[in-house]
Amino acid sequence: MHTDIQQVESQLNQVILGKAPQIRLALTCLLAQGHLLLEDLPGMGKTTLAHALAQSLGLSYRRVQFTSDLLPADLTGFSIFDARSQQFNFQPGPVFSQVLLADEINRASPKTQSALLEAMEEQQVSVDGETRPLPAPFFVIATQNPLFHSGTNALPESQLDRFLMRLTLGFPERAAELQLLQQDQQNRQQQQLPALLSTERLRALQALVPQITATDAVLGYMLDLIRQSRQRSDMLPLSPRAARGLVRAAKAYAFLQQRQFVTTEDVQAVFAAVAEHRLQPRQQQHQSNLSALLIQETPCSC
Repeated sequence: MHTDIQQVESQLNQVILGKAPQIRLALTCLLAQGHLLLEDLPGMGKTTLAHALAQSLGLSYRRVQFTSDLLPADLTGFSIFDARSQQFNFQPGPVFSQVLLADEINRASPKTQSALLEAMEEQQVSVDGETRPLPAPFFVIATQNPLFHSGTNALPESQLDRFLMRLTLGFPERAAELQLLQQDQQNRQQQQLPALLSTERLRALQALVPQITATDAVLGYMLDLIRQSRQRSDMLPLSPRAARGLVRAAKAYAFLQQRQFVTTEDVQAVFAAVAEHRLQPRQQQHQSNLSALLIQETPCSC
């Protein structure tokens, strides 16, 4: 593994205790140039992880607290008339940053949520008839509470599909939680973490990910998983965007494993995070069926 990525991972593991697999998947998502959705109960460390990621990557970032009265212009920006110059001047919103921390994204109205669709897919924003590019790289790291919490609005399928991965932190193990209690919370949490990567270095690492080899056998294994979801009548199928995202995520995970080729183990490591939030039930069925997908697929002969 490249030393700088290893340092970032080590730093994140010191902030979020006992969640090494989730942290590696979060780095996988960002190296694959995808957007990350963190879903869990309040107080589980979602926002802390999002802050730590942004600070460690050395990118410019803005945090927006999503609420029911948040407007699309609060994200994208708006034009203000300047009486002196007799012209409208555009005031860019927080979306014009390299990392947008969308805190509790599912508390905003569907209209406000849809303001991110163009930004997440095309890395540009259209305001007042003019299209403006966003900084590169551009990441959305969003947190959301479970839908049974009051004041939440379900993200539409079109927006869920734009998140490469969804992760859940879960409760820490006893040893990790004991260590958390032993530490000084005031000093541990929300520290200003040093930036361990530059923008140029991060983009260089991202450019190495597509060079990771995925054989036809491994690609066929991934395609079998994708197409299996399209044969089920109880859930929405995985899209071609999801298939491309799975390939990128598997390559990025192999890169973090210090390999130049993708294995079926890499696919299995990222599949749930890539697919679970996209496999929405058609009826009121709340099981993910991911185990069934992994069992029913044809074993790979690679």
